[in-house]
Amino acid sequence: MDIKDWQKEVDAWISQFEEGYWQPSSMMLRLMEEVGELAREVNHRFGQKPKKESEPEGNLALEMADILFIIVCMANSLNIDLEKAFKDMMEKYRLRDSNRWTRKVPQQD
Repeated sequence: MDIKDWQKEVDAWISQFEEGYWQPSSMMLRLMEEVGELAREVNHRFGQKPKKESEPEGNLALEMADILFIIVCMANSLNIDLEKAFKDMMEKYRLRDSNRWTRKVPQQD
């Protein structure tokens, strides 16, 4: 599924409700909430704060997908083509950071 498809699917889902998209500030706060939930799961798994035995195991993939959903909502509400934005961003990194790190040496068979 392409990013354009994600944007269409999210728009179809949101469009069925009278409320529609939230205001950008509300979506930004929701994004921060979801990032916090991901951070909590990462901290429980890899950080210094293990889960309590009574807490259920979290799902990192679903937490990341929640973040993607909110990003797509924000993009749709602001008429941003995320596919184009992603391509532009990758080009920026290719130009700016192409010599920043040590490249891997190709393995020979």
